[in-house]
Amino acid sequence: MNEIDMKLWSGRIDAGEGELATRWHQQVRPCSADVAPGVALVGFACDEGVRRNQGRVGAVEAPAVLRKALANLAWHQATPVYDAGDVGCPDADLDAAQQRLGQRVAQLIAAGHKPLVLGGGHETAYGTYLGLAAAYPDKTIGIVNLDAHFDLRESAEASSGTPFKQIADLCQAYGRPFRYLCWGVAAPSNTRALFARAAALKVQWQPDTALTEAQLPQRLAELDAFAASVDLVYLTIDLDVLPAAQMPAVSAPAAFGVPMAVVEAVATRLAGSGRLAAADLVEFNPRFDQDSHGAKCAARLAWSIARQWQP
Repeated sequence: MNEIDMKLWSGRIDAGEGELATRWHQQVRPCSADVAPGVALVGFACDEGVRRNQGRVGAVEAPAVLRKALANLAWHQATPVYDAGDVGCPDADLDAAQQRLGQRVAQLIAAGHKPLVLGGGHETAYGTYLGLAAAYPDKTIGIVNLDAHFDLRESAEASSGTPFKQIADLCQAYGRPFRYLCWGVAAPSNTRALFARAAALKVQWQPDTALTEAQLPQRLAELDAFAASVDLVYLTIDLDVLPAAQMPAVSAPAAFGVPMAVVEAVATRLAGSGRLAAADLVEFNPRFDQDSHGAKCAARLAWSIARQWQP
């Protein structure tokens, strides 16, 4: 765990506007043992899984960039927000890094916080889930993944393409139900082997073409039903689910994608449901950002989730 770098939290101050004009950099505090429950930001500064998956590396830099993007946003939150520092992977030992992330997520939950993890590649998801599984050993955890990819690949080593297969294997080993909903799937980007595995694991999925704004009411009703069928929900947003024009800064930009308005609506619906136990935003790659378009989209989603979330 790296030390918390609060220097990232800086920005504009509207001194003449009073306390209603504050911004995130004026409100976010370091996460310590004596703070009241709130939303805890924890970075997973890692893209080792992306490298192993033959993707474009750079997501290791995302947590710091996303904090800077959040810093100057207007403060509308009723719930406190804390910075809980970063978990890194400096030695390319991804398994150990995921275990450390899981331990940190479990610690934050035990302290009453809602962990919002800033990845990192989608290998982040296995670490986040490990923390949830440790914190809630007797609960059924439903996974909602907004993603162009199933990330169910079978492989000898963990990568950004394997996290949900790893979770499925973990659930089988411990006799836990594997409840996985994946929305935004791009058929050209997933092999028939992945579709077959999704079917075998009884994954509930929708293609990117079924997640338009016109179809949103139907999708939200399905989302509510899924959330009601489990004890807790874990939301993971792979930012490559967004159209490339809205999110260019990922390893694999989407040719079609799911509109930002739909992604935000799904995220805020879950955040306000009372069932969301943890969330993460993954695959943001600052090296391919254009005029901070990607950072602004990702920060908007984090802002929206935190605004709706109650500890």
